Amino acid sequence: MGSVWRSIVHVYFIIALFGSSALAEDPYKFFTWTVTFGTIWPLGVPQQGILINGQFPGPQIDSVTNDNIIVNVFNKLNQPFLLSWNGIQQRRNSWQDGVSGTNCPIPPGKNFTYKFQVKDQIGSYFYFPSLSFHKAAGGFGGLNVVSRPRIPVPFPSPDGDITLLIGDWYKGNHATLRRRLEYGRALGNPDGVLINGRGPNGYSLTVDQGKTYRLRISNVGLSSSLNFRIQGHKMKLIEVEGSHTVQNLYDSLDVHVGQSYSVLVTANQPPQDYYMVASTRFTSPILTGIGIFRYSNSQKGVSGPIPWGPTNEIDWSINQARSIRWNLTASGPRPNPQGSYHYGTITISRTIKLANGAPFINGKQRYTVNGLSFVQPDTPLKLADYYNIGGKFALGGIPDYPDGRSPYLQTAVISGTYRTFIEIVFQNYENTIQSWHLDGYSFFVAGMDGGEWTAASRKGYNLFDTVARCTIQVYPRSWTAILISLDNAGMWNLRSETWERQYLGQQTYLLVKSPVKSLRDEYDIPHNALLCGSATGRPRTPHH
Repeated sequence: MGSVWRSIVHVYFIIALFGSSALAEDPYKFFTWTVTFGTIWPLGVPQQGILINGQFPGPQIDSVTNDNIIVNVFNKLNQPFLLSWNGIQQRRNSWQDGVSGTNCPIPPGKNFTYKFQVKDQIGSYFYFPSLSFHKAAGGFGGLNVVSRPRIPVPFPSPDGDITLLIGDWYKGNHATLRRRLEYGRALGNPDGVLINGRGPNGYSLTVDQGKTYRLRISNVGLSSSLNFRIQGHKMKLIEVEGSHTVQNLYDSLDVHVGQSYSVLVTANQPPQDYYMVASTRFTSPILTGIGIFRYSNSQKGVSGPIPWGPTNEIDWSINQARSIRWNLTASGPRPNPQGSYHYGTITISRTIKLANGAPFINGKQRYTVNGLSFVQPDTPLKLADYYNIGGKFALGGIPDYPDGRSPYLQTAVISGTYRTFIEIVFQNYENTIQSWHLDGYSFFVAGMDGGEWTAASRKGYNLFDTVARCTIQVYPRSWTAILISLDNAGMWNLRSETWERQYLGQQTYLLVKSPVKSLRDEYDIPHNALLCGSATGRPRTPHH
């Protein structure tokens, strides 16, 4: 009987530890990460980097749909720290999102265990440090979710699966860059482009002749859209942020900040070394990151000019973006075809039009959404809402349309009605490209075009086979429209992926609340939730 009781106690321990967010039949993956500062030399000069278990970039998480991911993060920095999981939807569980609006920071010398499930998801994503401009020092890594064994995948199993984290990079210390922003000054141009943490010619990928590889490409940089290409090789697009795509061939691919793409590349050229290139778009000067795509039986080093890529061509990029479409017959994370969800036939209940701006407020450079420049609160919004702590944020404090008001500083949150279907239009009146990300959701990219969005713009929407994704670009003096089903209750960050803009106010939160308190709609506060600000000392008692 003793062993039986031990088993029962063990089961209750698991339930107590992981709560209702975990299903007993789904596997657990455990990770222990130690976060430290260390010296790195990505562009040939020593600088302070953020390492996870001594690695830059950080360790990769490889998971399967519905896995429960348990990450115990030990913060050995001398400053507070948080990790966020770009593209992981945290179904019913914004408690684990790891941004300042949902989580108290992990204090120096302390640890916090993230517990989340990659529920009903597949695809290529990444994690990153969300506070204090830490992203400029590293601390990011790949996070991949593959289909369960019995779910059909619309391409043959590749011979290799490689994550490529590309991004622009500054030689400056992250604290120096942050102070520059806080003084109201612009960051200026980055110093280079990295591929998997390495500078020019520093990263090489070895492939075997005749074999096909899946490359998962994520732009983890701070500001620059990047064009990725491999000399002499075509790329077959297969997946975008969890959507299986129509399998078009591309010579090069624009990957905007925060975005992730999967391509298949076959090593079908003469055996030698080839350039692998990530170069900046819409910038002056053009910065280029170079790696080596090396055949294992290579007879020759890299040669010839670096392959051409677009630089300032906007129409080229818009046309490519419109060509990226949903594979309607392919399964997603579940066996039913992606196209069985007819997003284009659902009635839109609300339209929100969000315009970015770059005003000076009180003599300092800030960035805005419909005039709002978001101010970080001393208490995470999620905790303030849970404990009904007043005065921490203004629900509905941001207008649904730009109304010409003077720019203002506020902690304003958009109120979303649970289980409604809404349209968000990102309107860009500026001459710079924008990249927007929404936590907690995958949305449909209905349309994009130049000029001003009006109701008549809907005539050009793709209501049949656009992709669902979580990060989307908005071209200069253009608009992009997305459609979202607000079926995930929580407090969700809507932000610019241009990190300077995000840091200086171009972000807000979308609060989606169920009208009834039910664990079917949203999980209770985790037993290990860190408390800070006005939530310090509150009981972590369930509300359900």
